[in-house]
Amino acid sequence: VQLQASGGGLAQAGGSLRVSCGVSGRNLSTYTMGWFRQAPGKGRQFVAAISGSGGITYYAHSVKGRFTISNDHAKNTMYLQMNSLKPDDTAVYYCAIPSRELISSQMLNEQDYDSWGQGTLVTVSS
Repeated sequence: VQLQASGGGLAQAGGSLRVSCGVSGRNLSTYTMGWFRQAPGKGRQFVAAISGSGGITYYAHSVKGRFTISNDHAKNTMYLQMNSLKPDDTAVYYCAIPSRELISSQMLNEQDYDSWGQGTLVTVSS
């Protein structure tokens, strides 16, 4: 399985960006997928997750109400729409997919994801 993240870049505080994650080798309609991020000097943190059907989503408290996770089964691609960006959102954003179905409590844990994209850098200026 391969994941290709794209769409990062530079935005001003209050602005918007959308990052994408194309998946090959696994049908994302049957698997949970997640976004995680790693800010400079910090560990990787959960951002958002979505079930294969798209019917269940989870968000970190810090992004809830500003970010929206979605998936497109036809394109086998997951998205993260980021609005009202803040400088604290500056990080490398990683997409990930597990090799098995996850229960809800596992969707937030990076240890339960097996395959990762290369990451895309999002920089938010104040």
